[in-house]
Amino acid sequence: MVLTPGPNMMYVTSRSITQGRRAGMVSLLGVALGFMIYMSMANLGLSAVFLVVPELYVAVKLAGAAYLGWLAWQALRPGGVSAFSPQDLAPDSNRRLFTMGLLTNLLNPKAAIMYLSLIPQFVDPKAGHVLLQGFVLGTIQILISLTVNGVLVLAAGSIAIFLTKRPSWLRIQRYVMGTVLGGLAVKLATDRSHPATA
Repeated sequence: MVLTPGPNMMYVTSRSITQGRRAGMVSLLGVALGFMIYMSMANLGLSAVFLVVPELYVAVKLAGAAYLGWLAWQALRPGGVSAFSPQDLAPDSNRRLFTMGLLTNLLNPKAAIMYLSLIPQFVDPKAGHVLLQGFVLGTIQILISLTVNGVLVLAAGSIAIFLTKRPSWLRIQRYVMGTVLGGLAVKLATDRSHPATA
């Protein structure tokens, strides 16, 4: 799941290319905090809240779908650019980079679904310490995600140079990414599953 392109990967990659590796790492710290928030909420009963207030679940799901749709439009619109395209952007402060990384992850439906649906399937109540198991599994996922995205932060510049020399590759990457994000947005928005089964 970590290797699947998504908002977090696009954000930290674009920050690394436009503002340097340090900015990418600061952004990644914000993403990591978002993972920790989701992990804590899932382990401490967010699923139960979504069951009691299904409207909240729908709101989170639709907000995530809208965000994915916006990212897809940014990639597919006429004049859109690839996440690996160097752009002239005003440098953001560390605080803004961190905050945007956090918000990108908190609005990332893939993260929400993983913590609310996927990880609990690996918790074994017979083994005891269910809460501890949830936090251990979540921590392992966070470490894997930080490793993969950290490598992308460090390699983003080289990838951008490679793609810049091959404009057709940049276009293909942009259209594939935009199409995947758009498909995810539509799937998420039209998904009729309930919190217990999402």
